[in-house]
Amino acid sequence: MKTVKPILFLVLPLLLAWPAAAQEHEHHQPKQDTAKMHMQHMGMQHGTMPMSHAFSRNLPMNRNGSGTGWLPDASPMYGNMFHTGDWMLMLHYNLFLRYNNQDVFEDGNRGDRQFDAPNWVMLMGQRFVGEKGLFRFSTMVSLDPLTVGGDGYPLLFQTGETFEDEPLIDRQHPHDLFSELSVGYTHLLSEEADVFVYLGYPGEPALSNVAFMHRPSALNNPDSPLGHHWQDATHISFGVATLGFRYRNWKLEGSSFTGREPDEERYDFDKPRFDSRSARLTYNPSDNWSLQASHAFVKSPEVSEPDEDVYRTTASALYGKKLTGDNRFLTGSLNWGYNYVDEHHKEHSFLLESNLQSDKFSVYGRYEFVQKSSEELGFEEDAFGHDELFNVNALTVGANRQILEIGTVNFNLGAQVNVFRTENALHPYYGELPVSAQVYLRVFPAAMFPYK
Repeated sequence: MKTVKPILFLVLPLLLAWPAAAQEHEHHQPKQDTAKMHMQHMGMQHGTMPMSHAFSRNLPMNRNGSGTGWLPDASPMYGNMFHTGDWMLMLHYNLFLRYNNQDVFEDGNRGDRQFDAPNWVMLMGQRFVGEKGLFRFSTMVSLDPLTVGGDGYPLLFQTGETFEDEPLIDRQHPHDLFSELSVGYTHLLSEEADVFVYLGYPGEPALSNVAFMHRPSALNNPDSPLGHHWQDATHISFGVATLGFRYRNWKLEGSSFTGREPDEERYDFDKPRFDSRSARLTYNPSDNWSLQASHAFVKSPEVSEPDEDVYRTTASALYGKKLTGDNRFLTGSLNWGYNYVDEHHKEHSFLLESNLQSDKFSVYGRYEFVQKSSEELGFEEDAFGHDELFNVNALTVGANRQILEIGTVNFNLGAQVNVFRTENALHPYYGELPVSAQVYLRVFPAAMFPYK
C-alpha cells in the first residue's frame, strides 16, 4: 500500500486524458491531411519549403524522436530552427547544473553525493532531394566525461558499463563525447508510403521507444531510468544500419548493429561489429499516441561479461496532448523491457512517467520496477546466491519553474526527490527506505512552435 498512492499520482493524469483522446480519435481528420496541413502552415510561417518529419515528406516534424523512433504528433518540440539555402537545421540541447545526494538520511552505505552537470547537444539537418527524396543528418555530443566524470554520477541501484575496468554500480555512466553521427535517406513511394535507410557511427538501432534523453515526458528529469539497460541503452551503438518501411501510420524496420555497449574511453570511436539485430513495429493510432513493440539479439553487451548475450524484448506507449494555452502539454510514457540470457537470467523492467508542462512551470514523476541480480549489484557469492533476483521499486517526483529567459534560452530552477524500496535482504546495505534528493538549474531552448 505504501507505493499505491504515489503510483496513482502518475497514472491519474493519463487516465483523465484517455476519454478526451478517444473522442479526438473518433473525430480527427485523416492523419495524412493533418500532417500536410501542419507542414503547409510551417512552410508559410517561415517563407520556405514546407518542413517535414526527418524520415518522411508527408509526416509532421513533431513526430521526430531519437534515431528512427516516433513520438506522438501532439508532442512539443524545443529547439532553435535555421534555414540556409535548401537546408533546414535544428539545434536541441539540455543541461542540468545540480547538486545530487543519493542517500539524504544516510540509511545505507551505498549512496554518494556530488556536484555535476549532465548534458547533451544535438544538431539535425534535412533537405528535399528531387521530387521524392529526403536526406537528413544528425550530430549529437555530450560533455558528460568532463562535467560528470569518468565514473558517472551517483544513482542508487543503477548498473551498467565500467570505469577503470570495474563495473559501475549505484552510478550512472557518462555518455560518450560523440553520442550520434548519423545520416538517413527516405524515398517517397506515395503520400501514404515511404522506404528509408539510416546509418549511424554511433547511432541508435530500431529497438525500444524514443531514448529517455529525447522523450518529452522525461526532459525535466536529470536522471537516467534504472531500467535503461533493459530498455533503451542501445541508443549509442558504434555501428548501426537500419532499413524501414512506412505505410500510413504503421512503420516496420530492422537493424544490424554493434551489441557491445560503449567502452570507458569516452572520446574515441569503438570498433564497429554489426553482430546484433533487431526488429520494431510502430503504430500511431492518433495524434496523441505512439505504440511500439521490438525484439533484439544483443551480442555481448557488457565488457565485464563478454560471453553473455542478451535477447531483449520491449513494448511501450507514448502519450502527448496539447493543452489550452502556450507551451502547455501533458506527456507520458509506459515502457516494459525484458532481458533474457538463459533460464537463470530472466529480468523484467517497467517504467511509468508523466510530465505536465504549464508554460513556465512543470511538475513530473516517474515510477520504476526493475529486477536486478546480486551479481548485477556487485554482491559476492557468499552474501547471496549468484543468480538471486531482487525487486527494486523507485518513485521520483519533481518540479521546476522558469526564473530567467534570454532570447530563446530558458533557465529553470527545480528540485526532485527519489524514494526507493527493495527486498528486506538489501536493507543492511541500502537502508529500509532510502531517499535521494537534488536541486538543479536546467538550461534548454524554448518551444520551437506550437502544435497545430
